[in-house]
Amino acid sequence: MESTAGLVIVAVLAVIALLFLVMRTKLQAFIALLLVSLLVGLAVGMPPGEIITTIEEGMGGTLGFIAVIIGLGAMFGEMLRVSGGAERLAITLMGKFGEKNVSWAMGLTGFIVSIPVFLDVALVILIPIIYSLTQKTKKSLLHFGIPLLAGLAVTHSFIPPTPGPISVASIIDADLGWVILFGAIAGLPAMIIGGPIFGKYIGNKIHVEVPDYMMEQVKDVDYDRDLPSFISVVSIITLPLVLILVNTTSDLVLSDDSTLQSVLTFIGHPFVALTAAALLTFYVFGIKRGYKKEEIQQITTKALEPAGIIILVTGAGGVFGEMLISSGIGDILADAMEGMQMPLIVFAFIAATVVRVAQGSATVSMVTAAGLVAPLIESFDVSEPMLGLLVIAIASGATVFSHVNDSGFWLVNRYFGLTEKQTLKTWTVMETIIGFVGFGVALLLSLFV
Repeated sequence: MESTAGLVIVAVLAVIALLFLVMRTKLQAFIALLLVSLLVGLAVGMPPGEIITTIEEGMGGTLGFIAVIIGLGAMFGEMLRVSGGAERLAITLMGKFGEKNVSWAMGLTGFIVSIPVFLDVALVILIPIIYSLTQKTKKSLLHFGIPLLAGLAVTHSFIPPTPGPISVASIIDADLGWVILFGAIAGLPAMIIGGPIFGKYIGNKIHVEVPDYMMEQVKDVDYDRDLPSFISVVSIITLPLVLILVNTTSDLVLSDDSTLQSVLTFIGHPFVALTAAALLTFYVFGIKRGYKKEEIQQITTKALEPAGIIILVTGAGGVFGEMLISSGIGDILADAMEGMQMPLIVFAFIAATVVRVAQGSATVSMVTAAGLVAPLIESFDVSEPMLGLLVIAIASGATVFSHVNDSGFWLVNRYFGLTEKQTLKTWTVMETIIGFVGFGVALLLSLFV
């Protein structure tokens, strides 16, 4: 019986590997996850009706939470982008840090901006500033670009409401407050080492000028144009994070039946916190700056287009996890891990790393790894803080070893005018530093929670 179960696991994992090796888009990832889920059910002999019910429960249970959060976050981020909030953050922080420490300002800018704005969008918004700095200082483009990329990459993977950590938290039922807290604790040193420190080193090794085909963007930078205030941008970005964190930490100091606890639980729920942030964004960065209601509707509707496929992939990840639980394969995996004495947090990191190398997308890697980890949680004594650390471990594994099958690799390759070899030496190494530092911090914290 055990040998048969082992063969089933090997077969399923082989199918997963094959599907991920051939897919190139998030749509293919969505289909692949559903196919693997079906194959798992069929491989263990589940009745067809039970397979369909499991798929429905996995998809519905995941999307009931995730669709609202990702949708609100996407609208929030798009309104910030259109208003020029990202540029305001960069310009103000550059002024505060001074000319000698601009790389640190760019790292912090990326760290903050990528909380509500997708990485690729944030890079397109801020790259003209990087070009302008390069032209002015005559330093390598990497000196300023790597810190910005590090900041963007860290919060893109580590801190909600970006889709990756939100999706993993939903699938493994982690509290977002712990994810935000541990994401910041692990993310800051990862950003510092992978950003300003590595950026200075690699900038001295590889001198890169602004690509000729991007020179027009240098001229488009207008530092004097009307932008939102720095305080308003930072306040609105951090508002939902603070509310969610207060909700999480209030459980530690207040009794469950107190009125204050009930209020904090309500306003700190991700639905309420992100709704409040989104409405404030519509008013402060929209109506107050002269946008009509129809224009705001167009902006927010457009923001939901890229969010749609991410929501579907996340739902498919939920199906995958539910199928592993219902089929009993999760229990077999847990027994195997206990036999090898492998900590769950290490398995989470390795699983995400394997999928990342195979298919490229950080978000898809996180969702798939979460599906593998979810059925194991019941077999281990996992506390709420530990669930938050598992999210960071998965996010770290989904960040390392970015290469030619990752769209981010080619985005950086084009905007920085790098060869493939140079992109591997810069972007890939930076991502790997971030992933291993993040995992190292999460592993260290796991010894105390």
